[in-house]
Amino acid sequence: AAIVPAVRRIVRDLDPTVPIFNAEAMSDVVRASTGRLSLTLALMTAAAAITLVLGTIGLYGVMAYMVALRTREFGVRVALGADPRQIARAVAMRGLRLIAGGVAAGFVLYAMAAPFLRAFLYGVSAGDPVTLVGVTLALVGTASLASWVPARRAARVDPAEALRAE
Repeated sequence: AAIVPAVRRIVRDLDPTVPIFNAEAMSDVVRASTGRLSLTLALMTAAAAITLVLGTIGLYGVMAYMVALRTREFGVRVALGADPRQIARAVAMRGLRLIAGGVAAGFVLYAMAAPFLRAFLYGVSAGDPVTLVGVTLALVGTASLASWVPARRAARVDPAEALRAE
């Protein structure tokens, strides 16, 4: 921004008949030319973050509902001597199976959408392994947390309360 007036002044001193118009810093030109793409990427990032949150809430809801439906069963198992860690492990494994299915479906959809997404990428390829691993770990981490909370609740079922309920 400070250089443009100096350049105008130098050109005017050399030849006042040379017109100068649209003189801008290169960073402003680049920012203006990539503005629409930047907005699109910001909106896609926001949509992905919202999708991650909604998916985590949905998985938590499914797992919590499954635990609520099986509370009596878990109470009977604990009353008969089952280890609460076994119950938590069984619930967590059910959640991990759901997570594995979701990740597999996500990779299939990614493989189909990758050619269309190449136009939006700058400085990274569509098959960047670091990005794919990072996103997969973020998804699996949040989904595991969503499964772990109901699994802990299932492990803490009081047999007497569970058998008295309903």
